[in-house]
Amino acid sequence: MSEELTHDFEGGDSGASTVYPAQCSSLRKNGFVVIKARPCKIVEMSTSKTGIDLFAGKKYENICPSTHNMDVPNVKRVDYQLCNISEDGFLSLLLENGDMREDIKVPEDPSLANEIRSRFDNGDDMLLTVLAAMGDEAVIAIKSNTK
Repeated sequence: MSEELTHDFEGGDSGASTVYPAQCSSLRKNGFVVIKARPCKIVEMSTSKTGIDLFAGKKYENICPSTHNMDVPNVKRVDYQLCNISEDGFLSLLLENGDMREDIKVPEDPSLANEIRSRFDNGDDMLLTVLAAMGDEAVIAIKSNTK
């Protein structure tokens, strides 16, 4: 008698963690840290760690002895060429391999969003810097695309 086994391999992931532990004493200003389950950039260091949420801009603070560990997010920064902006606010971004991705929206920061739209409307060729951490991604900067 043989039993049929069924496995769902579609829902798996690579097993890579979105964070790694680091001793509090090794953290530095302008580095990254997880505070209240949000990826943050360290803007101030003292006994407490003060961070700004990478995506929402909200300020968080955490107190941790220097000998304890805190989680540090794995942060990835990639530049993509902007090809189009859809009417519903999604960006068409060209990847280095020639593929397109259209799953990132215009930033919520009004000044950055307005600059992107106005430069796009003027026909400027630009690269958008996308920051990714802990499952979130957002455009954080614009660069002129000079080849």
